[in-house]
Amino acid sequence: MPPSLSLSLRRLWTLDKFAYSLRVFLAFSGALLLSWSLADFALVLPLFLGIIASALSETDDSWQGRLQALAVTLVCFAVASFAVRWLFPWPWLFALMLGLSTFVLVMLGAVGQRYATIASGTLILAIYTMINIEQQGGGAHDSWAQTLLLLSGAAWYGVISVVWCALFSRQPVKQSMALLYRELGRYLILKSALFEPLRGLDLEARRLALARQNGRVVEAMNQAKEMIFRRLEGQRGNRQLNRYLRVYFIAQDIHERASSSHYPYAQLTEAFFHHDVLFRCQRLLDQQGQACRRLGKALLLNRPFEHAQSEQALADLRASIAHLKAMRNPAWRELMPPLGGLADNLATLEQQLAQAHNPDADDGLGDPSLFNRSPVTLKEAWERIRLNLTVGSPTFRHAVRLPLALLAGYALLQLIQPSQGFWILLTTLFVCRPNFAATRRFLTQRILGTVLGLVAGWALISLFPGMLTQTLIAVMAGVTFFASREKHYVLATAAITLMALSSFNQVGHGFDLIWPRLFDTLIGALIAGVAVFFILPDWQGRRLHRQAAATLEASCHYLDEILRQYESGKQDDLAYRLARRNAHNADAALSSLLANVLQEPEPYRRHVADDGFRFLVLSHTLLGYLSALGAHRQRLGEEADDTRLLPVARGIVAYLQQLAAGLARREMSDGLAEQREALMAALEQATQAFASDAADDGYHPLHMPLLLIVRQLEPLTEAAQRLSVRRQRGDGPAALAATG
Repeated sequence: MPPSLSLSLRRLWTLDKFAYSLRVFLAFSGALLLSWSLADFALVLPLFLGIIASALSETDDSWQGRLQALAVTLVCFAVASFAVRWLFPWPWLFALMLGLSTFVLVMLGAVGQRYATIASGTLILAIYTMINIEQQGGGAHDSWAQTLLLLSGAAWYGVISVVWCALFSRQPVKQSMALLYRELGRYLILKSALFEPLRGLDLEARRLALARQNGRVVEAMNQAKEMIFRRLEGQRGNRQLNRYLRVYFIAQDIHERASSSHYPYAQLTEAFFHHDVLFRCQRLLDQQGQACRRLGKALLLNRPFEHAQSEQALADLRASIAHLKAMRNPAWRELMPPLGGLADNLATLEQQLAQAHNPDADDGLGDPSLFNRSPVTLKEAWERIRLNLTVGSPTFRHAVRLPLALLAGYALLQLIQPSQGFWILLTTLFVCRPNFAATRRFLTQRILGTVLGLVAGWALISLFPGMLTQTLIAVMAGVTFFASREKHYVLATAAITLMALSSFNQVGHGFDLIWPRLFDTLIGALIAGVAVFFILPDWQGRRLHRQAAATLEASCHYLDEILRQYESGKQDDLAYRLARRNAHNADAALSSLLANVLQEPEPYRRHVADDGFRFLVLSHTLLGYLSALGAHRQRLGEEADDTRLLPVARGIVAYLQQLAAGLARREMSDGLAEQREALMAALEQATQAFASDAADDGYHPLHMPLLLIVRQLEPLTEAAQRLSVRRQRGDGPAALAATG
């Protein structure tokens, strides 16, 4: 095989959607081969629909876990499809079953993402069963046979999925690691822009972009962690998995160091504007970001990894700092220690990059524990569901909204008896999402994709009337749907619409489906839009103050764990890693919530979004200062100068707890200004003590980050106070008399 072709195939294999699409292609091809061998192309439609439902219900797992999930999925599918078939002739009983089962299945999503995926697939298969029965005119014998074919298609894809997972169980982990390092690389490149030595830059906009990218890093890190955890169960001694676990822990450390902030960048720019040290910092961070992206590719392709450019950039930075020290400028006395700490931090990051490509060189794994966020017992699962049985829960709101939307669609099709009316329910199911922003996005993309798919389907089944050719078109369209459904939903919708037309044309209904599919899509999308707007709407702006409070609370716990390690010594144990991860998760959740707020109607987000983004920038900056504390954590000796700052740090913890509690209640506590003044006085006293010591030119790991945190408390408190104000504008279009 030519080397270029071999490399192309290897790169194709590394694409995360390639394996998924290939499994779907094998399943569709097997169904097509069966239909062709039996000379009955009418088998294609139910088999394809079963395959689609099963593929949409697929969860990432080890092959043993996937086998168990498949068994649960098939049981749910069988119960749903047989229940639909039994109750189909009695509309009132059918409607009751539809509403109750939808509520129960949506609430199961509160247990975890795996259960939410299976529940969603079960609802999809139930509606596919309705469509199949409608296609057969409700005939008893035919509809039962069609139901069995649906389940057979689902089981067939499930078998392929389990076998594939047993053969290639490590590939998803490798892909998730590559994605994680790519996102870390983008984060470092964005972080380097903060060091650009230019005046008048919009640093707040760059910080906001950095906070949003941090959300993507956190999402990639959580995905990688879950993939490793599911495969570690029962395989703790597996050498390859332990290697990936080391690579994951290194990524966590790189993230902490990359997100750390050692000094306000605007002040560094002003002080060193006529020197090259900030340019050296920018270039080093940029090269380390590029190295992270190359490392992601190297992990995927098992290729050598080199980072000579970032090593040279680090040497240049060291030389630049040494030159500045030799100048002995007294105006830089406060700046040189944090600049040295920044260089040490980036030097350690450089070492971690080298270690990530060869993690086996470090035999000490430390504490390898991972926190299991999934319920272990039925009691824990029920407790999660019980905690979400409240109107304040987004899951409960969606569990009420979606059944009512489906019942409205079912009542409408019973009233007007449209041709192919159950496509209304399918559209409502796909479009109606837990919040307005997601529903709005899927609604417009679903309609546009359906129109494009119908036009393409009409043209293709007209140009290629042969059944075999149309079935091949259906196969390729189905594969395209699964390859593009997460990132290109318009294309995915067009592909699945084309597949539906081609498949239904096997039983002579392709052209008859075009106009009903279009009208049903419009009606179903309208029902979903109305439901998400009027039925227990989950306006994200109303939850902004609570999420902001949760962000502060998580940062507070992170600081508390950091201080514990300054007292007892550095140790990457589960408690510390969990506190760090929760702080970044909360920061990412706030960024995601604000992105959704921007998509909501103007009366529901006026003022809230601006205040929220201001708070996000400040809270992310605070997280950067905490990360700097964490990156340099070490046990302080009893005579260390920084030891006397530990009470000040504990005072900051108490302040953040008080601020978070007040923000959650929307009632700011009294005395916050006095607490800030006391904290600042203690730190200024320490600053004077350090300045009076002529022999002291070192970097104090506690002093400077704590000083930056205390300086951050006043603007952070002001931003929290703005979020705590109850605005009538945020409560709906009827309340237009806004307060401040």
